[in-house]
Amino acid sequence: MRNCKHFIQTRIKEFVLPPFRDGLILGKNSPIGSKAMRQALELLVATPFEHIEINDDVIQDILIRKTLLKRISQDKVVEFVLKSIKPFMSEDEILYLELDVEVQFEAEL
Repeated sequence: MRNCKHFIQTRIKEFVLPPFRDGLILGKNSPIGSKAMRQALELLVATPFEHIEINDDVIQDILIRKTLLKRISQDKVVEFVLKSIKPFMSEDEILYLELDVEVQFEAEL
């Protein structure tokens, strides 16, 4: 190989566990089931996740950080996922969620 040059480009990022921040949506035919995913999360992270089982033709489960459920109800999360995310998801996918939940309130003191 004459006059051959090699170039390598790389990006280095910290590996974070879990590799998602707020939650996962598992399709009903996803390559890993919710039970196995919950067990892996228990081993990998101290942050507790809530399991929300969905009876749907595309989505099987939602795993979401329990602290988020202090700011938004489980029913609202399910409603949001079914309305906003399900149309873009296939039943064999696993999608991760990054949720920015903002709570606003007023109080007269």
